[in-house]
Amino acid sequence: MRAVGRFRSRRAERRVALHRLGDLLLANLRVMLIMLGGLAVVLLAQLLFAADGYPKTVKLREAVAEQRAQNEDLRQRNAALDAEVINLKQGLEAAEERARTDLGLIGKAETFYQVVSVDDRSD
Repeated sequence: MRAVGRFRSRRAERRVALHRLGDLLLANLRVMLIMLGGLAVVLLAQLLFAADGYPKTVKLREAVAEQRAQNEDLRQRNAALDAEVINLKQGLEAAEERARTDLGLIGKAETFYQVVSVDDRSD
C-alpha cells in the first residue's frame, strides 16, 4: 500500500508542478500580450500623429492628383499645338489666317475696310 501512496503523491506533485508551469506560462503570455498591445498603440499613434505619418501621405496623394490633372491639361494643349504645327507646315492658308488674326496683315489682292460704330463717330 505504501508504494501506491508514494506513486499517488508523485503523480500529484507532477500535476501541481505542471499546473504551476502552466500558470507561469499564462502569466508570461499575458505580459507579452500587454506589451505587444502597448507597442501597437504606440506605433499607431506615431503613424497617425507624426509629421511624416498619415497626414503627409494624404497631402502627397492630393499633390499627385493635382499634378496628374495639370499634366492632362498640358497633354491636351500639346496635342492642339502639334496639330497647329502640322497644319502650318502643310498648308499656306493656315499661315495666312494666322497673319491676319494675330498680326493684322492684309493680302495684295485684298481691300481693307474699317467699320466704325455709331458711338465712335459722335466724338
